[in-house]
Amino acid sequence: MTEAYPMLSLNERERRWKRTRELMKEKGLECLVIFGKGREHFDAYLTNEIFDGIVVFPLAGEPIYLLWAPNRVLVRLESALKDEKWWVADLRSGSTGPGVVGTLQEKGMDRAKIGVVGLDHNGPGELEGIVPYKTWAYVLQKLPHATFVDVSLAYSEMMMIKSDEELNLIRHSAEIGERACETMMNVTKVGVSETEIFSAVMSTIYSHGAVSTPTVLILKTGPNNVSWGAPIWVHRGGSPRVLQKGDIVNAEIFPIYGGFETQQQMAIALKPIDPVNQKCADIARRSYEAGLKALRPGKSFKEVCDAMDRPLLETGAWNLSPLIHTLMPLAWVGPQRFDPNQLPEMKKYKGVSTVEMLGDVIVKPGMIFELEPNASFGRNRVNIGGTVITTKDGIEVLNRLPMEMQVVGS
Repeated sequence: MTEAYPMLSLNERERRWKRTRELMKEKGLECLVIFGKGREHFDAYLTNEIFDGIVVFPLAGEPIYLLWAPNRVLVRLESALKDEKWWVADLRSGSTGPGVVGTLQEKGMDRAKIGVVGLDHNGPGELEGIVPYKTWAYVLQKLPHATFVDVSLAYSEMMMIKSDEELNLIRHSAEIGERACETMMNVTKVGVSETEIFSAVMSTIYSHGAVSTPTVLILKTGPNNVSWGAPIWVHRGGSPRVLQKGDIVNAEIFPIYGGFETQQQMAIALKPIDPVNQKCADIARRSYEAGLKALRPGKSFKEVCDAMDRPLLETGAWNLSPLIHTLMPLAWVGPQRFDPNQLPEMKKYKGVSTVEMLGDVIVKPGMIFELEPNASFGRNRVNIGGTVITTKDGIEVLNRLPMEMQVVGS
């Protein structure tokens, strides 16, 4: 692996703060209010701490980090961190409407043009933002002369261009994910329960100093299991399934190291392989190869999506999850072309339909993308993929094992 436990330096803080203030000048903003409670932890980009707080970031002067409870501040009293150089000096309780208003008034922003990050977002489960209604209603009521402008997507696009330091941590995260995939390969066999796979994968992630998203681990097993998400026993109890011959094990692994998420979509087939599952795997691989070829600086995200769509459209396959999306942040997402005609039992559920592409962006060097092609016919589904970095000359592929369906058993 790379360095055992790499970290970001204060130089990275200066780079990020400089880029943020350049964005503010471009938009004519005197201040930013950045809401951090969400998948992307937008607060952490400027603080290097994940407290789900609110950052008030003026064009000039020091930022203030508003937290929901004093125990967050007490983290800084850990004896092992006595020599730590913190990115933001001013931490306070008060990630509420009154806290935001009081801080903006303190900074003299009563009549300022203020950018807001978190009112809008394309991320999963956050299509209408992450700002609490009560908080925002109070801010608007108490600061009637301020002008608020949503800059969530502009801030996200700024975050996407990674420095060498950031790329070092992303590679490290992907290496941890690759090791988790190796662990999954070693554990998966007939007679093993879903809990054994789940615990082995997560143990590998945790043992390398990484954590995971709130979903923790997506894991679905069976000869033709089209569903997606964490195993159902995670949230409602019940017996985990035991693997049998002919199963497909589909997993989505989410290692996060130092705040940097990568993803690995691992598909393992237990012999004998159903011909329909093999067809799904072949189409997913063709989609992946099309993505590798199309993903180049100067291309639009839509062009890459269209290239990856083509193998599915040509064969009549459908995809449950997107074939590609951005990472860090997960703000631009490819279409999810659900085909209800292949699942007649879905007709009793209203409003289940295709999700179109969410936003477009021009591909630039230093961006992170998740190529996660998946193909379904009826209830059969295979999902493969991993994380890539765009470079000035093309792409750097960070994962190997999950880029095609693996086969185990005899």
